[in-house]
Amino acid sequence: MALHGMPILFAGFAFFVFNLFLMLMSHQAYGIWDPPAVIGLCDSSVRVYGYKCHEINVKTQDGYILGVTRIPNGRSASGDNVTRTPVLLQHGVLVDGMSWLMNKPEQNLPMILADKGFDVWIANTRGTRYSRRHTYLQPSQSEFWNWSWDELAAYDLPALFDYVHNQTGQKLHYVGHSLGTLIALASFSERLLVDKLKSAALLSPIAYLSHMKTALGVVAAKAFVGEVGKMFGLKEFNPKGEEATRFLRYVCAHPEVDCYDLLTAITGKNCCLNTSTVNLFLKNEPQSTATKNMVHLAQTARDGVVAKYNYGNPSDNLIHYGTVKPPIYKLSDIPPKLPLFISYGGQDALSDVRDVEQLLDDLKLHDVLKFTVQFVKDYAHADFIMGVNAADVVYNQVYKFFMNHRF
Repeated sequence: MALHGMPILFAGFAFFVFNLFLMLMSHQAYGIWDPPAVIGLCDSSVRVYGYKCHEINVKTQDGYILGVTRIPNGRSASGDNVTRTPVLLQHGVLVDGMSWLMNKPEQNLPMILADKGFDVWIANTRGTRYSRRHTYLQPSQSEFWNWSWDELAAYDLPALFDYVHNQTGQKLHYVGHSLGTLIALASFSERLLVDKLKSAALLSPIAYLSHMKTALGVVAAKAFVGEVGKMFGLKEFNPKGEEATRFLRYVCAHPEVDCYDLLTAITGKNCCLNTSTVNLFLKNEPQSTATKNMVHLAQTARDGVVAKYNYGNPSDNLIHYGTVKPPIYKLSDIPPKLPLFISYGGQDALSDVRDVEQLLDDLKLHDVLKFTVQFVKDYAHADFIMGVNAADVVYNQVYKFFMNHRF
């Protein structure tokens, strides 16, 4: 797909550029791999507020070991023998589970849900700092990074769902943001996960990416797609690495790109972030992903469909899929009685209103009693996870939705 004849940048890459620019401007330093001490979310962000917290490892079928943070109850829990419904939170691309914990407990979704009686599980996607292990591969090996969001949908989410379901003996609720919504929709469309799922809340959903509106995104998309082989020879896409830094400088040199107002230019005009939230974000993000994952997201934007990774020529696709073109995820195949909550923003330049409307059209036959849509006129992409008023605007609605579909 194109905008005024130019390719459109996928959401994850645009968010990367924003993250990287802020990191450079603030002179933050971050090791590529194996820093001296990686402090888990429990110690850095949860126990300090009086919550119980556990760090858990979950192995995927293809051998990745995912770090998961569990907040089993709220601060005022009266006992450990109370049955609490599990809820799994899945972050977007180039960030990790810390992205849910940028504000104080009364303002961040995991602790709000824990205080309301849920058993909260926070996922960390493969390749991010808490999920850089494998049963036999190392992050220094290219094969460790041979995956895209197809594998997140086919392996990461099923492993997490299976583990939480087996540990709790219950079906779970799910919350995804940005890429966390795309991989969930892809899984649901193939009837994965749904037998273990009570309901799903999708915040700032990403499926179609044809209407992103930012000059920086257009320039970066053209450059990234054209230069990916030369500029990113390593399989790991490390936003804080030398190659990515060079690339950012190249993009920002274009006269039509304003790199001094990136937050508004890329995510849209976020209404509700404060300085302390942004500062904490700068200390923790962005995170690595696979270059193949970034290319797959670019394909999603370029082709205007939600499809599996395109290997670039019919013969390779035939080997992998048995067809010359990658199979399409038919989102209309999502079970119509699966309870879905979708919340999207009128100012979101990544999850554009028109793209969300295309997703909603795919779901037009969904059971109306199982389908809730919230439109937040003033919200942009980052407001859904870091907005200081998100508790009142969005999270209360998520809680009500979960309560309405608790059986």
